[in-house]
Parts: sequence; C-alpha cells; structure tokens
Amino acid sequence: MIISRIMMIMALGLAPMMAASCAQDLGGVFGAGASEEVAVIETETGNHTFEIEFVDTDEERRLGLMHRTELAANAGMLFDFGEPQPVSMWMKNTLIPLDMAFIDEQGVIKRIAANTTPLSLESILSGSPVVAVLEVNGGIFEKLGIEEGDTVRHPMFEPQDH
Repeated sequence: MIISRIMMIMALGLAPMMAASCAQDLGGVFGAGASEEVAVIETETGNHTFEIEFVDTDEERRLGLMHRTELAANAGMLFDFGEPQPVSMWMKNTLIPLDMAFIDEQGVIKRIAANTTPLSLESILSGSPVVAVLEVNGGIFEKLGIEEGDTVRHPMFEPQDH
C-alpha cells in the first residue's frame, strides 16, 4: 500500500514534466523551427500572396506538412534545397491533399503536381533541377489560375550580393 502511494505520488510529480516533453516533441512535428514569411506568385490573373513557413534544414524538410489536418486557404510551406537539383517529394503522413510547385533559382515554376494524394508513398518528381518546392492546399493553383511558367517572388529567389 505504501509503495503504491509512493509510486502514485512520483507519477503525479512527473506528469507535468512528461506533458512538457510531449509538447516539445509535437512542436517539432508542427514546424517549430520554420520561419513565417510571405511569397507572392505573379500570374496572368494577378498576384497571389501566400503566408508561408520557410524551411531550409534537412529536419524541417523531412517533416514538411506531415500530420496537419488543415491548412489556411492562403498558407503554404516553401522548401529551400539550396542548390539546383532534381527533387523528389512524397505524401507520407500528410493528411491533406496538396498542390506542389517545383521552382527554379529565378523563381519560375517549372512543374506543378496538383491535388497530390494524402498518405501516398509514390514519389513526386521535379522533372528538372529546382531549388525550391512550394506546397499549398490541393486545388488552389487551379482555382487561382497559377500555372507552370509563373514566377514566385520571395527573398530566396533574389540575386545575392557577394
């Protein structure tokens, strides 16, 4: 009886620490390291602004939009891959359909993968070397008239002074 009371007291004492630990783990899943910024896509139908999470580390890119159950209509995630390269994405643990824009170093959309399938393990290829991928809600590019060849404006696509 005394031992079970001691164990219960210990468990109750550890509960706040365990809850804090779980919250920190969930923070990583939901993009705690991503910075919030704006990207503008210039199209024939006008400019379209997205509030984006900018991710540029391997861990942030690995987690992406996994485990999200919703995404605001004008929200997205911009993945920075640093140097032009062939890129492969997938929808593992991604619960909502997404549109993906594969973007070159000048900010030009080279390929769009529309309404990708949630939870799919199928590779979604860039088709050519790109430096970034913008993910937004599935169907939004078609709704806004965003097409391959349109330009994304964001500081990562601006010429860098050396």
